[in-house]
This record gives sequence, structure tokens and C-alpha cells, in this order.
Amino acid sequence: MVNEIAIISGKGGTGKTTLALCIIPYFDSLVIADCDVDAPDLNILLSKEIVETTDFIGFQRPVINYDDCINCSLCHQKCNFGAITEDIVVKKGVCEGCNVCEYVCPTNAISMVDNKIGAIYKRNTPFGTMIDARLIPGEESSGKLVSEVRKLSNESALQESKKTIIIDGSPGIACNVISTISGVSKALIVTEPTESGIHDLKRVLTLSKLFSVQAKVIINKYDLNMGKTNDIIDYCELNESEVILKMPFNKEIVNSISDLKIPSINNIDFFESKEWLDFISYIKKSETLN
Repeated sequence: MVNEIAIISGKGGTGKTTLALCIIPYFDSLVIADCDVDAPDLNILLSKEIVETTDFIGFQRPVINYDDCINCSLCHQKCNFGAITEDIVVKKGVCEGCNVCEYVCPTNAISMVDNKIGAIYKRNTPFGTMIDARLIPGEESSGKLVSEVRKLSNESALQESKKTIIIDGSPGIACNVISTISGVSKALIVTEPTESGIHDLKRVLTLSKLFSVQAKVIINKYDLNMGKTNDIIDYCELNESEVILKMPFNKEIVNSISDLKIPSINNIDFFESKEWLDFISYIKKSETLN
């Protein structure tokens, strides 16, 4: 049984990816999955070398053969999404791939074709195989793409006899986050001591409980606003959610990332602290979960 640990956040910019980078070096038997398919960036520090690329196909979209089109306008009239104009032009950003236009066309001038909406990459990193993907901007089906990244990560873990998958998830609570946390062993929710951080933490904690995911909270840059940090701790206690780690603001961590170095292997004092080492010990125990 492969153990999947998802790192998520209610909002962007809390330090979710930085935390993922910091804990990856502590695992000996690992596959890495970057499920932030709208803006994947683990590859910037881990690996630019692509071993394998796979196109990701979303729902089909119509292509019109204007030589056969008789301008009867049935496709325009029957499309409930307004995806075909009066001039019989497909509006790709509106089309839902329902296939009605092809069905009603009397001359078979419309055909549904596969539509590439992104790509999935397999990479070698110093810490093991990484699977990541990028959704073409403006395309939908990010949840399906996340599911495919997780599927391929699990296949790699089984093939390579790896025990753990570290997942860098997307911020928010949309379908891509649901696809990220469904069925994982643990979820680590990274938040920050701000009003928006607390607001979005509440939403993602509610989502985690809805899907019966064991979630722990990490407060990043906790020392920048102790009042809000205490508010987060109080809320978590009232809602039976454990704050497992408080990370201080540290310029050395920022500088390390800026220099394209992984902070936890860059001689930074925080990563020798008891709180951090206890946290790593807890995370690594997940390797033995069934």
C-alpha cells in the first residue's frame, strides 16, 4: 500500500510548495507528484529533465468542414451553450463538448475531435521520480488532470517499490483540490496568520472533513502576527484539528529558494530545531501506515 501525503492550502502564497520542497529530502523511498496543474513549479528546483511526455486529452470539440456545410444553422439553434455563432463558428471557450451539433447536422459537416488540454511529464530528480502536469491556460478539467497525475504517480511507486508519494496540491477548494485529497493517507494544510489565511483555512478544513481526510495544520510565518496565529490555534482546538507545526518567517529560507536551493539541506538553523525534527518524525511514520 503506497502512502500518499498531500500538501494543500486554502489560498495561494502560504508556502505550500516551499514546505513540500523542505520535506522531500527526508524520504528515502519516494515518488513526487506536483498536482498544482495550473501553475506547477516543483520542477524549477528539482528537475528540468523530462524523461517522458504524454498529451492529456479533454472532452472532444467540434470541427466544421465548411465545404459540406449548407448554413442551415441547426447547430447554432440547438447548442444550449451558445458555442456556435450565427456565422457557424465554434467558440472554443464556451463549448462543453456535448456532441449535439454533430448529431443535428444534416450533411455530416461537423465532426468531434480529440482536444489536447495539457501535458503530463515524468522526470528524474535526485530524490526519485516526479510526475507533474501543466493545464493549457483557459482549459477546464483540471480535476481530471490531477487524477491522472496521481494515477501515474501510484503506478510509478508500485513499479519502483516506493513507499510514499508526496503531493504538492493546488490552493483553494475546487475540483482539483478534491481530486488531490481524495483517498490520501494524510493532508497537511499550510496557512498563514492573516485574515484571508484564516478564512480559507476554515474552508479547506471543512472540505477535508467532508472527504474523511486526516488533516493537520501548519502555520507558516506564524511570528509575523501572533494575534492571528492564536486565532488559528483556537479555531483548530474548537474544531478538533491539530496544529502540528509553526514555522517562523526566515529570510534564509526565502534566499535559499531564490538561489534555487532546497532550504532544508542548506544549513539553516530552523531545520535543526526540535519542532521541525518532531514534525519530520511524525511525517515519516506515514511510511509504515497500511
